Amino acid sequence: MRTASQTLFAAAVCVTLPVVASAQSWSDQPVKPAEHTDEVAVSYEDGGIYYNEDDIPTYNASEDGTVDWMTFSGFRRYHSECHVCHGPDGEGSTYAPKIKNSAVHMDYYDFYDVVVNGRQNGNSVMPHFGDNPNVMCYLNDIYVYLKARGMDAVPRGRPAKKEAKSDLIREMEDACMG
Repeated sequence: MRTASQTLFAAAVCVTLPVVASAQSWSDQPVKPAEHTDEVAVSYEDGGIYYNEDDIPTYNASEDGTVDWMTFSGFRRYHSECHVCHGPDGEGSTYAPKIKNSAVHMDYYDFYDVVVNGRQNGNSVMPHFGDNPNVMCYLNDIYVYLKARGMDAVPRGRPAKKEAKSDLIREMEDACMG
């Protein structure tokens, strides 16, 4: 015979299990941009790189469609390295999940960790890219682009207008790529 506490525990597990299971797949959770505006709001700019109040790189998209250089670069880098599995514009494929939502739901450092170290979830394997300079030198760009896509701040396809590449970004790229 079950005690009341065992029954309550079992009921709590049954109620929360679907929530916990769905929380494991950030890509499947819809994004409600209004709930995340504080996370992506530009707090300051330094040498053409935009940051939120937590010093995390973020995107800057103007109403006329102009995007910051990192968002534009992220589009290019995503489509050269990530698109083959995750589909165009972060929308996912039959092979790998959409990651535009993951970039919004995941913490920046968790996103970084998954790309650098990879991960396995059952039969699904994300390879590590920590030794690939074409990813690592542009990881912030890719993150910023996917965050902008997840927030519907930029439409699908190549951004039509972009800010110029700053000297700081050029120097960082040259130092990383050698």
